[in-house]
Amino acid sequence: MTRHTPRFPTRPVAQLLGSNGPVHAVAYSASPGTYILTGSADRSIRLYNPSSTTPIPASTSTSTSTITGSSSSNNNQPSSPPPPPSGRLIQTYTSHAYEVLSLAISPSNAHFASAGGDRAVLLWDVSTAQTIRRLGSSSTAHSHAGRVNAVCFAGDSSDGGSSNLVISGGADCTVRIWDARSSAAKAVQVLSEARDAVTALAVVAGGEEIVAGSVDGRVRGYDVRMGRCVTDVFPASVTSVCLARDGRTVLVGSLDSKIRLMDRRDGTCLRTYEGEGWRNEELRVQSVFGGGERFVVVGDEMAGVEAAATAAGGGGNNNEGRVWAWDLLTGKLVATLAVPWGSGSESRKKVVGRDGKEKQRKNVVSCIAWKAGGFGDQFCVGGTSGVVTVFGER
Repeated sequence: MTRHTPRFPTRPVAQLLGSNGPVHAVAYSASPGTYILTGSADRSIRLYNPSSTTPIPASTSTSTSTITGSSSSNNNQPSSPPPPPSGRLIQTYTSHAYEVLSLAISPSNAHFASAGGDRAVLLWDVSTAQTIRRLGSSSTAHSHAGRVNAVCFAGDSSDGGSSNLVISGGADCTVRIWDARSSAAKAVQVLSEARDAVTALAVVAGGEEIVAGSVDGRVRGYDVRMGRCVTDVFPASVTSVCLARDGRTVLVGSLDSKIRLMDRRDGTCLRTYEGEGWRNEELRVQSVFGGGERFVVVGDEMAGVEAAATAAGGGGNNNEGRVWAWDLLTGKLVATLAVPWGSGSESRKKVVGRDGKEKQRKNVVSCIAWKAGGFGDQFCVGGTSGVVTVFGER
């Protein structure tokens, strides 16, 4: 019996504008996932509703994406597709003194946590746009000693959907567990097994297990209740971890240009995802599950853009961003999707190199989020351009 593979969303349905720098973090609100939160290098966090009453041009669905195994037969001068409509900016949150690197939204949607170069985690009230807690500070001995790369919620959510624990991981090689309801400045627990910066975090549903990826090439699984740490070793620095909904498998991205699906019970590698033209060797590029956990989806640091252009027949703009998707079970490449720079990003298309000369900048797609934890009907991506592009099938 032939296994049915769902369509991968390829149509830009919205672009989220307003950032004055690269976007480092994106997150959907909890179910039903109506809103999108973005964190930027301009030290701001923005809340959007990606829906728009403006009709989406039909031509957009085919002119901005490349599906594996297909190519355009029209050699005439192409016409630029109209941009997708802009999502609605609802609120801007400004309390960070440094760039924002990670975001997490509570199950109740009433609060969210943000982290970055401040060496602290900020806990926000969504409706008032005010910080209600600052977990750690650069002036105390109980804080992270470097930038905070990742943050997530955990703990009991039986009180109507709010999680009482906030987990953070940073450049100081520690994972810290904070009680969001306590006024104490000290973390509840500090996990210090990592030998290099902690880059990514994930929490098993229920909050009893924490999964942390590190530059030291390890993924550590902490059973908080049992006080046990299980370590899996990888051949390169780990930049991304994403847990399946049942918590039994984890998607691990590392700087050897491979994404691995790991069985958490015995550390077996179930499948490896890689592709000609896709390389991840230098930057933290996020990978996630999508399409009901039927796809593995990742951004692109654009290191292998020339090889990919050759593999695709030489078409497309080498400076455009890209999203790659593989079938979870077969490992077959399903789609390579172009991500346009977007409106208002002209100033970021060029950069001055070390030699003092102006050069074309590539649209690195570094952060990605799929609606409803990988089970929704759309996803969004951000990166160098400062514009967040939302893809769907509407």
